[in-house]
Amino acid sequence: MTDYSEEQRNELEALESIYPDSFTVLSENPTTFTITVTSEAGENGETVQTTLKFTYREKYPDETPLYEIVSQENLDDNDVTDIIKLLEQQVEENLGMVMIFTLVSAVQEKLNEIVDQIKTRREEEKKQKEREAEEEEKQRFHGTPVTIENFLNWKAKFDAELLEIKRKKMKEEEQAGKNKLSGKQLFEMDHNLDTSDIQFLEEGNHISVSFSVLHLSYLSLKV
Repeated sequence: MTDYSEEQRNELEALESIYPDSFTVLSENPTTFTITVTSEAGENGETVQTTLKFTYREKYPDETPLYEIVSQENLDDNDVTDIIKLLEQQVEENLGMVMIFTLVSAVQEKLNEIVDQIKTRREEEKKQKEREAEEEEKQRFHGTPVTIENFLNWKAKFDAELLEIKRKKMKEEEQAGKNKLSGKQLFEMDHNLDTSDIQFLEEGNHISVSFSVLHLSYLSLKV
């Protein structure tokens, strides 16, 4: 008959000897303890870390131990998920044998892999930011494709602004004693703004040009 208590006690003594600085007993009934696992230092001295909590069931190792991650440092959610899956796999493969050292060793190797991946992740993040910056610059350079519809919308707004500028200028000229335009002249000026400068769109409706450039060119022609 298996003496589960003795097997558990022997494993605890071995674990305390192997991990003297990271092994902590939390309770004796049921037997619960934590082991903190730290990766080897990466290229720039960075490390990742996790603290695993284990609880023996009455018939461990013929029953699986309870386990969870109680804390972690420098690990993202995907890393934590991967570690939990790794523990599940190792527990299933080692059922019937004392397994805590095996579980901790597997997690240790996983943390070392994660540290090695940190450099790759950072390089990918840098490349992604560079791609985004290039795309933003490309959009600024090429501008928004001009169609008849969006040109007319822009032109209506621009003409209204231009008309307001001209009216203010005329008002200033009036106050300075210069000639005042008649109502008919004002009407004709306003009407001309509504019918000019769209003929380049009649032969095609997908001209790629920056609205900022169009605005400056149109302004220089109008003013």
